[in-house]
Amino acid sequence: MSPQQVCKAVRDDIIRGVLRPGERLTEGALAERYGVSRVPVREALRTLDAEGFVTTRPYVGTFVGELTEEEAADLLAVRGLLEPLCAVRAAARRTPEQLGRLKELVLLGQDAVREGRLDEVTRLNSRFHEVLAEASGSATLKQLITQLSQKIAWVYAVELPRRAHDSWDEHAEICAAVEAGDADRARAVVERHIARAESAYRLRGRPPE
Repeated sequence: MSPQQVCKAVRDDIIRGVLRPGERLTEGALAERYGVSRVPVREALRTLDAEGFVTTRPYVGTFVGELTEEEAADLLAVRGLLEPLCAVRAAARRTPEQLGRLKELVLLGQDAVREGRLDEVTRLNSRFHEVLAEASGSATLKQLITQLSQKIAWVYAVELPRRAHDSWDEHAEICAAVEAGDADRARAVVERHIARAESAYRLRGRPPE
């Protein structure tokens, strides 16, 4: 595995909760876990430290990071500004191929939820929002959403158990609005979708009412 592949593997395990917040990470243990030498692990940990997925304390070690309330709120706020714009533009600019991919992702996501494949749901969720950004026809929006996607996936993973079913129903609504070319409805559905995700994040850890 290349350093980039090791980085993705560790990041995915952090997002999915396999590696828990605060857990100590050692080069040797990670090298054994992923079947690589320590060199790509060392490079991967540098990248992940820069991204905020791990924290390194001099003379202490490297630990899995924790998504703070402030960081999650910032990510959702930025997403709340960018994604409604993606949806508005996608309603006017999406290609038949992009619409087809959005529909396919909705079906795959709903199937994964029904079958309890939550790890796959997180990946499909990220991909849905990336394709929506691509369908906006804006290279800038696509680049920004792609840059944010891993951190946003971390937020999604935290609120996923509470929101998985409803979230994909909302994705289906977004897709329908984009297909109809209804920019106002697409914006409204995305704004509601983000607001509910933010609410679910704030309620995480509390027992369902």
